[in-house]
Amino acid sequence: MRFQPLIRRISVVPALAAGLGVLLVGCGSSSPSTAKSPSSPSTSAAATTGATAAESAIKANWVAFFASSTPVSKRVGLLQDGQQFQALISAQAKSPLASSASAKVTKVSGVTSSQAAVTYSILLAGATALSKQSGVAVYQDGTWKVGDKSFCALLVLENGKKSGLPPACSSAG
Repeated sequence: MRFQPLIRRISVVPALAAGLGVLLVGCGSSSPSTAKSPSSPSTSAAATTGATAAESAIKANWVAFFASSTPVSKRVGLLQDGQQFQALISAQAKSPLASSASAKVTKVSGVTSSQAAVTYSILLAGATALSKQSGVAVYQDGTWKVGDKSFCALLVLENGKKSGLPPACSSAG
């Protein structure tokens, strides 16, 4: 019977993750510097600085998206094509589980001018509920955002199935 609380925790984590995703508020974001061809040490440094700035913005915005303290309007702005998910994000923000969910980004890699790979964990009340999740951040409208494909993947985990997802998930990246 010790497994029952673990099973409850695992099934609650996706719900919280999705709820946090909806509640995320946008932290400041930075535009990545345009990487130039590495023809000289100074251009290589500029490319590295741009990638570092992008990684910092991605981490901050990803965490903000899942933070219960982030207003719904800000969360909508931190999700790729977030307007399509606004009703869902608003509904999830009212969930008691959403208030204890958060995200921790452990790695950002493969940063290009339009997207990056993100490795993250979803936490519930500070305890890891989903670890080492793979996601995608996208650069849209001058802001690094949680990719809709990543958000929809969390919704699948929450629902336990692909059916019943918002129509926006059928066209998600």
